[in-house]
Amino acid sequence: MERETGELQIRAEESLRKKFHKKLFSAFAKAIVAYDMIREGDCIAVCISGGKDSVLMAKLFQELQRHRKFAFDLKFLVMDPGYSGKNRKLIEENTRLLGIPVTVYETDIFENVTHIEKSPCYICARMRRGHLYSKAKEMGCNKIALGHHYDDVIETILMGMLYGAQMQTMMPKLRSTNFEGMELIRPMYFIREADIIAWRDYNELKFLQCACKFTESNAYADPDSDSKRQKVKALIRKLKSDDPEIEQNIFKSVENVSLSTVVAYKDKQGNRHHFLDEY
Repeated sequence: MERETGELQIRAEESLRKKFHKKLFSAFAKAIVAYDMIREGDCIAVCISGGKDSVLMAKLFQELQRHRKFAFDLKFLVMDPGYSGKNRKLIEENTRLLGIPVTVYETDIFENVTHIEKSPCYICARMRRGHLYSKAKEMGCNKIALGHHYDDVIETILMGMLYGAQMQTMMPKLRSTNFEGMELIRPMYFIREADIIAWRDYNELKFLQCACKFTESNAYADPDSDSKRQKVKALIRKLKSDDPEIEQNIFKSVENVSLSTVVAYKDKQGNRHHFLDEY
């Protein structure tokens, strides 16, 4: 088993340095530099949910430390919101085999949201985020890192427009409003999901698709087959078949907002402004 552990870790790391260097590691480093995500002296809680995205993020952070130009610390954090034994074991086995020294701590979030009828996923996500901030701060961290990627960003843009009647995006970094001195970063901002899947399959890895309490009976099931996000994914695929630049255009749209052609908008304080105010 020790030989197997070492072989898998070496193969996964080697693939990041060679086969997937440009699409994964270079994209990871590019986002960190572009959005000034890491500074000297930072202590970052790398939050691992057990899925392909967050586990890859942990490996990329380990690789980044090999090339670091200044000192920063990493804590690899797994929050157990109430996983089944099968799911918990899968996460622990994957991180062990890949050489990721995790700290696991337990919460009762799944139990608390089980009976919530209105927006249970939203409430669960907010609670998980709060617990991560709290535990990370307790561990001496000043930042938490989440594994959202490029596809998550463009899907969020379209979901906000089509289902939320608003123009918004998933920010590359955010200051916490509830935990003073804490910040959230998304260093996989430029990484494509297809490339994450390719890395996973190349290394023959198995990860949780979703650790939700309501779908944990099948650790590899996709619970969102009919969700709004899946519909948006399908829409983007269809649009891309006609225009290969469509994804890049969606991503860049929130960087090229012309306020002079926007009917109304909200400022940072939440105040609403209408073009007729100064027409």
